[in-house]
Amino acid sequence: MTEIVAIPAFADNYIWLAVDRNRRLAAVVDPGDAEPVEAALRASGLRLSAILITHHHHDHTGGVEELLAAHPVPVYGPADESVPGVSQPLREPDAFEVPGLGLPLRVLDVPGHTAGHIALVADGALFSGDALFAGGCGRLFEGTPEQMYASLGKLAALPEDTRVYCGHEYTLANLRFAHQVEPDNPNLTQRLRRAEAARQRGEPTVPSRMADEHATNPFLRTHLPAVRTAAERWSGQTLDEPVAVFAALRRWKDQS
Repeated sequence: MTEIVAIPAFADNYIWLAVDRNRRLAAVVDPGDAEPVEAALRASGLRLSAILITHHHHDHTGGVEELLAAHPVPVYGPADESVPGVSQPLREPDAFEVPGLGLPLRVLDVPGHTAGHIALVADGALFSGDALFAGGCGRLFEGTPEQMYASLGKLAALPEDTRVYCGHEYTLANLRFAHQVEPDNPNLTQRLRRAEAARQRGEPTVPSRMADEHATNPFLRTHLPAVRTAAERWSGQTLDEPVAVFAALRRWKDQS
């Protein structure tokens, strides 16, 4: 049985370790730094079986070459981005099993944050990188609002009980922005309080569940009148389509 373990890195990154403790094997997702990964492997007596990458940004890939020097394992990553060390290029609709773990993953293309960003989907789990965050979504560094809106639609279609393993601890900032958009959403108010309490205890707020994202994440709620009205009020424009609402929300968040 695969266990997913969070490894904090840098100021607010999460590196994810997929672990089979019976086999003493692990695969790492988005290792921006090799040192905390090596420490986690040593602490639990695990061997690395694979490296999985969602996109090319250095805080998600910076540890790959150092890990490869110590662990000659396959590296799975986006086919349409330049990531050093990738030996197994991936794009939708590819599917594969993580070596040693027997964990089946399928690939979704989710451009927007970067041009070739991918997400990795297991039964009940989503490694979303910087596409979908708890309460938010990634900035549009290389893609368009239309691309990101379509990408988030793919992720939002996953089952409600899917756990979302995203790349950063951005939840409080995301939910505080969401509360500006929907101040009268009781689910959002409760989630923000839970997240604040978790951070005060030094606990992560992720993974979240897709059901929580549907109920509170404004970037997945652009079809709702309250979200559209808030985006129109901020932008001073009439926004007739959900993708236009999304684009306005993303600009608003970028400036907040």
